[in-house]
Amino acid sequence: MIRELTCVECPMGCKITVKTVDGVNEFSGYSCPRGKMYAENEIVDPKRVVTSTVKLSDGRVLPVKTDRPVSKKDMFSVMEEINSITATAPVKTGDVIKENVFGANIISARTVK
Repeated sequence: MIRELTCVECPMGCKITVKTVDGVNEFSGYSCPRGKMYAENEIVDPKRVVTSTVKLSDGRVLPVKTDRPVSKKDMFSVMEEINSITATAPVKTGDVIKENVFGANIISARTVK
């Protein structure tokens, strides 16, 4: 199997080719170690930062995100956790809204008074 990836680790956007033969991955096209690591992670366990909103107790909404990428396989479970949260203002950007949700903290993406 051959997969083509575009690295997003830096502005160079290297076109990385991953060739898998008998469970062994061969990487080409990357120009730095970060590119190879990115490709390895995309093949083995792709991760993404999750962004969403939570309810505030006064009816407004608060934009939130995970403070680190989470496995794509866990994203729906992370969203279930986020949807169950009700926060209370005031909240500052970066405040932890909920700790340890599949290895990441849910943090505020905006200050709300």
